[in-house]
Amino acid sequence: MLFKQLFDKESCTYTYLIADLDSKEAIFIDPVDSELDGYLNLLKEHDLTLKYSLETHVHADHVTASGQLRQLLGAKTAVSSLCGAESADVQIQDGDTFEFGENESIKVIATPGHTPGSTSFLWRDRVFTGDALLIGGCGRTDFQGGDAGAQYDGITQRLFTLPDDTIVYPGHDYNGHWISNISQERLTNPRLAGKTKQQFIEIMQNLNLPKPKLIDLAVPANRYCGIDEEQANQAAEPRIEGSDPKRQNASMQDLIMAAKKNITELSPARAKEIISNSDVSIIDVREENEFAAGHLDNAILLPRGVLEFKIGNFPELADKSGAIIVYCRTGGRAALSANTLQNMGYTNVLSIAGGYEAWNQQN
Repeated sequence: MLFKQLFDKESCTYTYLIADLDSKEAIFIDPVDSELDGYLNLLKEHDLTLKYSLETHVHADHVTASGQLRQLLGAKTAVSSLCGAESADVQIQDGDTFEFGENESIKVIATPGHTPGSTSFLWRDRVFTGDALLIGGCGRTDFQGGDAGAQYDGITQRLFTLPDDTIVYPGHDYNGHWISNISQERLTNPRLAGKTKQQFIEIMQNLNLPKPKLIDLAVPANRYCGIDEEQANQAAEPRIEGSDPKRQNASMQDLIMAAKKNITELSPARAKEIISNSDVSIIDVREENEFAAGHLDNAILLPRGVLEFKIGNFPELADKSGAIIVYCRTGGRAALSANTLQNMGYTNVLSIAGGYEAWNQQN
C-alpha cells in the first residue's frame, strides 16, 4: 500500500492519497485545485489509476480539484447527498463503503455539524475527519448550515466511540500538527474534553471568527466539484452508459425528480395570481448573469450554490412560516432549492413549474 498526507500551505488543507500498489487503484480525499499538478505527477510516478475523489464536505476555504481530476482521469467524484453538490458522481450516504484495490474499503461515517453533509472516512485504523474533528479543536459551526449540537453528537457518539488508538487525520491544521488519535482527542481536546453538550454549544457560539476569505468563491464552485455548472453537466454526460439521450445526466435528473415529490409546484398563471394578491417573498436561484438578463419584479437574487449560508442576509426571509415562491430558468434548480428550504424549516415554499422560461411564455 501507498499512503501520503499532502499539505496545501495557502489553505492549510490536508489531502490524502491511498493506493493499492498491486492493483494500482488510488483514492484522493479532499484534493485542492492549486495542487493539481503535484497530484498528477504523483499518480504518474507510481503508475496509479485514480478511482475516486472523496470530499469530506463542501469546503469554504479552498476549491476542490475533484472536478478537474474527473475530467482529466475519469475518476468518480463523491460528496455527501446533504451537501447540495448535485453534479457529483456519487451522493454519499452514511454507512456507504468505497471499494478499491484487491481487498481495500473505506467506510463512510456521517459527522454533521460543521456542515449538514460533513463526513468522515474510516480506512483500516485511520479516520479522516475533515473539519468535523481537528487536532485540539473542531470545525466552526456558524455558517453554511452549521449546527454545534449536531457536531457534538457526531464527534462524541460516532468518532469518540472508535478504538482509542484509531489515528485521526484532520482536514486542516494551523499549528504544525500532523496526526492525533481518538484517545488523545477525547481526553485533551479543549473544546470537547469533559464538556457537556451545552458547554460545547456555548463555546462554538462565542468563537467570533472572521468569514473565510474564499467562501463566496469556494462554496458555489465546490457544489460543482470545482468546475463551473455548464462544465459539470457536460462532464457528467459521457459517464452514463448507453446512447439514449433520455439517460444523459441521469443522476441530476433523479435528484430533481425526487425533490419535486416533496414540494408544491405552481403554474406560472397561479404564481402570478398569488404574487398579485398575497404577501409573498420571491427568490430567484439562478446566477447573476441570468438575473441581470431579466427577472420577476421584486425578486431576491439568491443563487442555488449559496442559498443556505446567504439566506440570513435577508431580514424579509427570517420568518420561516412566510410564503416563498422560488424559481430558476426551467424549474430544476428551484425544485432542489425549495426542498432545501423545507429541510431548513421553511414551511410555506412554492416553486414555479417550468421556471422563468414558462413564466415568460404564459405571462
